[in-house]
Amino acid sequence: MSAADGSLLPASAQRVQAALLAAGVAARVIELAVAARTAQQAADALGIAVGQIAKSLIFRAAPSGRAVLVIAAGDRRVDEARLAAALGESIERATPEFVREHAGFAIGGVAPVAHARPMRTFVDASLRRFAVVWAAGGTPHCVFPITPGELLRVSSGTELAVD
Repeated sequence: MSAADGSLLPASAQRVQAALLAAGVAARVIELAVAARTAQQAADALGIAVGQIAKSLIFRAAPSGRAVLVIAAGDRRVDEARLAAALGESIERATPEFVREHAGFAIGGVAPVAHARPMRTFVDASLRRFAVVWAAGGTPHCVFPITPGELLRVSSGTELAVD
């Protein structure tokens, strides 16, 4: 698969694009000229509000050890106590190794789809403020647009006020 400029997308971005197509989402993963490892960097590169960035954050549930994905608006901080209450067990920050093992992506490029392993997923209800949001496409340089409703559907997430 090629990027908007005709160059080949990285393998992890191709995996995201394939998952979107399989889910019936017409969005195209694009490769930015600059890295967008943070929500602010992505918003700046796209010329949009930071809240329109759908950042994928992975936590480790304790004591089960399962991965938990939170897709949060870029201008929101996840209330970890609220997340733990919704999950029914305590959570902790995930290590980069844990993220890569469960998501199949490195921190800074974690997509909301196409994970290496299934994860319990929560989607920030505040994303509905926007008609379109942008999510990481598998690398720190790749992103894609999607409606909040489609994001909720393709991620198989549960909507939650995360902050």
